[in-house]
Amino acid sequence: MPSRTRGGALRLDRQDVEILKALMRDGRMTKARLAETVNLTASPCWERLRRLEQSGVIAGYAARVDVKKLAPATVVMVELSLRQHRAEDFERFERAVREIPEIVECQATGGGVDYVLKVVAPDVDAYQRLMDGLLARDLEIERYYSYIVTKTVKETAELPLDRLLGAADPAS
Repeated sequence: MPSRTRGGALRLDRQDVEILKALMRDGRMTKARLAETVNLTASPCWERLRRLEQSGVIAGYAARVDVKKLAPATVVMVELSLRQHRAEDFERFERAVREIPEIVECQATGGGVDYVLKVVAPDVDAYQRLMDGLLARDLEIERYYSYIVTKTVKETAELPLDRLLGAADPAS
């Protein structure tokens, strides 16, 4: 059962990790199938699942949609830097980003740029209008670099839990 380490991080045992791995592969798996997959009886498996959800380790469930099967779409990765690095500038920019549905991912980064964004727009013109709108909002954007995605090589919701938690030999 999940417990906390002295540093406050959640400690998971092997069965918790197996539950997470199974759900990352198939989030629609029935509870009965999940219990079977992780070699637990139903009640203990469901209790573990409930605790993982309540603790926030399982943050939610969602369907992965292939947008290109629905409509034309252009995916753009954007590196972006702000002019100033004051807390209020970061907060204002991040608030604006949360309001724009086409920005489907935004990571604050250390190093050469402040943010990396993933934008999904109908086409390049729509993407450019979105960026022009951001620039017009006085969000202290100093510069940005756009990279049009030509092919998705890998995209997964599965985390390498065994490696992150030290349960597997990294060389394997």
